[in-house]
Amino acid sequence: MSSTDQHLDHLDQLEAQSIYILREARVRLKRLGLLWSLGKDSNVLIWLCRKAFMGELPFPVAHLDTGLEFPESYEFRNRYAEEWGLNLIKDECPPIEMTDPTLPPGTRIAARKSLGLAAALEKYQFDGLITGIRRDEQATRAKERIFSPRGLDGAWQAAHQPPEFWDQYTIERHPGTHTRVHPLLAWTEVDVWRYIKREEIPLVPLYFAKDGKRFRSLGEIGITFPVDSNASTIDEIIDELETTRTPERAGRSMDHEAEDAFERLRATGYL
Repeated sequence: MSSTDQHLDHLDQLEAQSIYILREARVRLKRLGLLWSLGKDSNVLIWLCRKAFMGELPFPVAHLDTGLEFPESYEFRNRYAEEWGLNLIKDECPPIEMTDPTLPPGTRIAARKSLGLAAALEKYQFDGLITGIRRDEQATRAKERIFSPRGLDGAWQAAHQPPEFWDQYTIERHPGTHTRVHPLLAWTEVDVWRYIKREEIPLVPLYFAKDGKRFRSLGEIGITFPVDSNASTIDEIIDELETTRTPERAGRSMDHEAEDAFERLRATGYL
């Protein structure tokens, strides 16, 4: 550990690493975009980008819209896209009839995002996409790299990823492919909440408990459900996370439909 690191606390180190990754991506990939789910992690990501690039994001922010977000999420998007001065792309995702009919019902709704992402890649010719996924969210995401190459069809091959030792990143991109960039990969759920508290980052209010329920992971209506909780403040949420045994994605129906549902989605380009 360097003498500088000794004077940084844990959140400072995570922030510094993420900003370093964002600036590396900006230098090494010409046509960058950022995917904004409107959830807590991607809000932290936008916050970090504003710090990395002196208050203004130098690339567009894409919300892949299924038309099934909660009203509170749309209100949040419209308010903060303007307040943060975002160059917002809000193209609609293709209809469910275009998804793989062999997928379970909830997973098919989520698969619309993969199709929407493929359409955005073709339309805007992104060669790099910044996302807010974390390793501790889901077992398949734990296998990811910070700079993760995708094939011509957007597919991800977990067994063929470049090594990343000592913050040395490999970005080898062939024509027609793109690289996913994951600045929050090393963060945990409680890291995110402690950073939100420290930085006073705004959130969709559905994360805070009402009538004994709150959303811990926020997605679309019909495939995302609140979990039991009385945590109505950030401090109470942090306390809850330090003791709960409930998984973060317990309220995501697609995670419970089939053992391999998430892996099938990710292999075809899902986040």
